[in-house]
Amino acid sequence: MEEKKTTVLNLTDEEFVYPGNRACTGCGLNILYRIGLKAIGRDAILVVPPSCLTVMQGLYPITSTQLSVLNVTFASTAAAASGVKAALRAQKNDHTQVVAWAGDGGTADIGIQALSGAIERGEDFLYICYDNEGYMNTGVQRSGTTPQGALTANTSINGKRERSKDVPAIVAAHSPAYVATCSAAYPMDFHDKIKKALSLKGLKYIHAHTPCPPGWAMEERMAVAIGRLAVSTGIYVLYEIEGGEMRLSEPSAKLLGKKKLPPVSEYLEAQGRFKALGKEAVEKLQQEVDAKWAAYRRQHDVALAARGPQS
Repeated sequence: MEEKKTTVLNLTDEEFVYPGNRACTGCGLNILYRIGLKAIGRDAILVVPPSCLTVMQGLYPITSTQLSVLNVTFASTAAAASGVKAALRAQKNDHTQVVAWAGDGGTADIGIQALSGAIERGEDFLYICYDNEGYMNTGVQRSGTTPQGALTANTSINGKRERSKDVPAIVAAHSPAYVATCSAAYPMDFHDKIKKALSLKGLKYIHAHTPCPPGWAMEERMAVAIGRLAVSTGIYVLYEIEGGEMRLSEPSAKLLGKKKLPPVSEYLEAQGRFKALGKEAVEKLQQEVDAKWAAYRRQHDVALAARGPQS
């Protein structure tokens, strides 16, 4: 039976974040945090490394969150979450959720070894990476997930030379219990994937694309619109992997029926960080996106054929 989806009409009105915090205006993380905590609930312990989230939560005694939070070092998020879970087991507490919530720097770069070890050991907690594609709270430096060609405070005038890490694919190669990609532009999809992840045993990983107005050099009012452009142009794909099977999520699955997606240039031109990208680089990126979606459509057609005529 298909799971009931959450909408603004049936989303709980209980809030776990106090009004007012230190987030930048238009911050995508602000959306994810408010809606994500509604899915997690009050019986949870968050494990957070240095990040925009640390800044947003604020310093004691003016913290904005109502949940228990353990602030840890950059490299230790998944290791610390493992320790918190072990402490709860020692207390015979099997109801409190442990949720590690880190940025892309604390996940893709500095914290990846702890995350890899936790998955390999079969730890039981949820790890959320909000990916704003840079070290934003320390001045917009490049991270492992910064896209090729994007300008940051420590890239050349031609932008980042290297390709970005595909962190969900790296995590999926470890065969955890659950992997999903999300976007701040689709908060209800994020909400329901958290609920699903928390219902499963083992390590669960959610990677959330998080538009950042100051870091991406875009208008503050455009965070959701640009997040949606990332999905509609096919450059960022929403999916789930469970039991080794990958399934496109609804906003991306809808694109399978379209012969042609909007050009990725619409997404790139909405942000100042890609102004160094030349025409040739944009065309190459478009070809890569087209090839990726051609593969998705072939897989979809094969799956339909295997299913046979529908009554």
